[in-house]
Amino acid sequence: MRILYLDLDTLRPDHLGCYGYHRNTSPNIDSIAEQGVRFNNYYCSDAPCLPSRTALMTGRFGIHNGVVGHGGTAADVRLEGESRGFRDRLARESLPAFLRSVGFKTVSISPFAERHSSWSFYAGFSEMHNTGKGGMESAEEVTPTILKWIERNAKEDNWFLQINYWDPHTPYRAPLEFGNPFEKDPLPGWITEEILEEHRKMVGPHKAQEIAMYTNHTNPRFPRHPGEIKDMQDLRQMFDGYDCGIRYMDEHIGQLFDAFEKQGVMDDLAIIISGDHGENMGELGIYGEHATADHPTCRISMIMRWPGGKQGHVDDGLHYNLDLGPTLAELFDRRPMPTWDGASYAQTVMEGSDCGQEYLVISQCAHVCQRSVRMGPWLYMRTYHDGYHLFPDEMLFNLVEDPYEQNDVAGEHP
Repeated sequence: MRILYLDLDTLRPDHLGCYGYHRNTSPNIDSIAEQGVRFNNYYCSDAPCLPSRTALMTGRFGIHNGVVGHGGTAADVRLEGESRGFRDRLARESLPAFLRSVGFKTVSISPFAERHSSWSFYAGFSEMHNTGKGGMESAEEVTPTILKWIERNAKEDNWFLQINYWDPHTPYRAPLEFGNPFEKDPLPGWITEEILEEHRKMVGPHKAQEIAMYTNHTNPRFPRHPGEIKDMQDLRQMFDGYDCGIRYMDEHIGQLFDAFEKQGVMDDLAIIISGDHGENMGELGIYGEHATADHPTCRISMIMRWPGGKQGHVDDGLHYNLDLGPTLAELFDRRPMPTWDGASYAQTVMEGSDCGQEYLVISQCAHVCQRSVRMGPWLYMRTYHDGYHLFPDEMLFNLVEDPYEQNDVAGEHP
């Protein structure tokens, strides 16, 4: 068996065609969604990048593995202490290590470990390719390494290949010669001139007046990424920059699919498409950042095409990204690792059954300190440090009625 895991950084689901986006950003990704299961309510337990991927690879919540932020004491996997043997727990219980125990060669093509000095990310991988720019790679710098690997290895059996693309991540960087396929497409209907005017009254990092965190400067190297949103034209530049990153990446994913097809392995290839976190594009007044424990930041894409599994199915259950390990364990008829925190949704993949959890607890401790609970239609947010955004201590949003978090109804539902 062969498994391809497309780990697409900063990919918010509702900017993909298969999730209902009105722009044609993702034809190649959409084609896999038609052949597999698409998960509507899939969340990273801990955001942003480093905590999310650490939770995925260790199978443990950040409060258990120790990584809840991007620096200081919150950025290193906890030492085991006296119980540590000749090898540590991750040598056996990381997601790649589990797959090796099932008989897979595990391969990573990603700069992630170096980007965050997250050397534990490599635990369990047999082969690692660092694309060398710490997440600043554009797809054209990543794809050649992948294509060479496919040409040499695709016909071998029993491999797991994790691939990172970074194009949707700030700064939005699709090459200018790619053009703008969306220049005539309307912006999402919810973001109006009146809403933008309210956002311009807000203060804090990545708000409309200081997209570059604490300045309004536009980096001349990245003209698709504005430093400030003054009017609807700037807003269009922001949305188009993000969407062009997705479409540019999707076209490179299409090259990979063509290469697998050429090798004769595409039809029975298991394909998992997901990411580490989403991106606020106006929600809470924040643009081009993933710095809160809310719906746009913590909700992530998840599409799974599995041989013999359901096709064209949409699941609305609540799931964590770290549920992937227990799911693969059940699919391979193995017990999950004893320290994993997740729950399997294998029956959803194979039969379309509802395996969703009653509620999820999601965390953000890199830019703000927040913990939120996702339950039913609700997202309850508790802020312990607001990161200089002037958030209230408690917020509540009805995501069915208000998916873009424009109306805090905490006062109406004490």
